[in-house]
Amino acid sequence: MMTSYDLTSYNYYSNRGDMELISTIVEALNKILEEDKKQIQPLFLRTSDNLILNIARKVVQEKKKTFLIGITGESASGKTVFVDNTIKACIKEKKEGIYTVIRCDDYYKDTSKELREAGSYEALFKTGFSFDTPEVINLELMKEHLLKLKNGETAVSPRYDFVTCESHPDGDIKKPAKVVLTEGLYVLNEGVRDIMDVKVYVYTPLEVIKERWYKRAASRGKTGTAADLQFKDVNETAQQYIRPTYQISDAVINGLVSQEYIQEITDNIFKTLHDICA
Repeated sequence: MMTSYDLTSYNYYSNRGDMELISTIVEALNKILEEDKKQIQPLFLRTSDNLILNIARKVVQEKKKTFLIGITGESASGKTVFVDNTIKACIKEKKEGIYTVIRCDDYYKDTSKELREAGSYEALFKTGFSFDTPEVINLELMKEHLLKLKNGETAVSPRYDFVTCESHPDGDIKKPAKVVLTEGLYVLNEGVRDIMDVKVYVYTPLEVIKERWYKRAASRGKTGTAADLQFKDVNETAQQYIRPTYQISDAVINGLVSQEYIQEITDNIFKTLHDICA
């Protein structure tokens, strides 16, 4: 538990009332994490030393600022499931201004021409083309949109078709909100992660990822040799671009937990924050 002595080591805590409130939040959230550790499949596998303190400080001292959470992990690790169930737990009814989600998948660059010229996914992959490197995603545009949201401006995300590989500019309107969740393979990539307030990594064993990935690939028109070629690339590029972000994450999340438990624990966290700060 974070003590009063620990809190006073941060020179920005000038208000004693704030310090006491922050200390209360830290104690309450640490209790939730301790209970989580007792589970057969805990949600939190690792948290950084200052994660809880930084969250408490932002809740108390930066109430009017946007809270940007970046969530990454390997393909089919469970990033989207975690985000969607966190939202279900925290938002009992949809209200504007509470949360906005930016998904990295929407920012894939248009490669429909390359697919047409190759004639099939299998032929495209045999040319050495990869859908699993940062270069095929417009990270610059994604970061621009995230910064707009942090500054209270509206952004329009692209719309990507995973079957035809077409990118359309007329995607969803993203409005500024208190919490912005962004999830995807490269949201913690160098050049993007510096704007995140909290960095989250979803860890899932490779054998589970493989099973999930093949099911999703089939729904996107990739089967047989085409799927095998892409999964081989997925595994190799994850080693280079995604797995290293495990080390710089503020929290490592268990990709094997049930959707119900994700909702339960995140609901508990947000209810605790609400009750303390109300």
